Amino acid sequence: MNLHLYIDYGPVLLQGVVFTLLSSAGALVIGLLWGLLLCLLGQVNNRLLRLFYQLYLTVFRGTPLLVQIYLVFYGGPFIGIELSALQVGIGGLGLYSAAYFAEILRSGFLSVPPGQIEAARDLGLSRWQVLSQVKLPQMLGLVLPAILNQTILLVKESAILSIITVPEMMSAASRMSSETFTFIEPYLFLGLTYWLITFLLARSVRLLEGTRAATSLDCEDTACKT
Repeated sequence: MNLHLYIDYGPVLLQGVVFTLLSSAGALVIGLLWGLLLCLLGQVNNRLLRLFYQLYLTVFRGTPLLVQIYLVFYGGPFIGIELSALQVGIGGLGLYSAAYFAEILRSGFLSVPPGQIEAARDLGLSRWQVLSQVKLPQMLGLVLPAILNQTILLVKESAILSIITVPEMMSAASRMSSETFTFIEPYLFLGLTYWLITFLLARSVRLLEGTRAATSLDCEDTACKT
């Protein structure tokens, strides 16, 4: 095993890590925000909006991510859509993951006890207050593990972006392998880095869940004392 290769290709590999994190973070923001909006649209009492929700989920979950990215990156210029590889990658990952985040969030909303929603309405809370103060806080606590799993999948699926020349980790490892005719060093680095990113994500969510649980217990103790 030639460790000197990591020194020679350190800048390339580091750039790959940065692009992977940037692509994943951007796609995560788009996926969560657009997924939440899709989820809310799917609950509106409007037939057209519900149909749009179902159609979106059917299309984006029923076709491979690679095909979607190919269509936009290579087919987009034919209809006047010209975006950089990074823009296509972040946008494609975000729109694709939004379909899954929407269903995760929808399941979280359905898990909130109806009695609490009715009680909030009886107290005179508006729809926005019921959503922001009753539904969202409880729903987010319930769906954190599922969101973590989807985020981990999102990070690993970012490797597909190497196909459209985004210089992320897979692209950096492939370049290192093709130029040095080695396979263990570049792909060992790739595997360990992906593992480290997903481990840190999982650890962060567990700490967040622990903090949230401790806060809930403190609130219950305070309520009992008062």
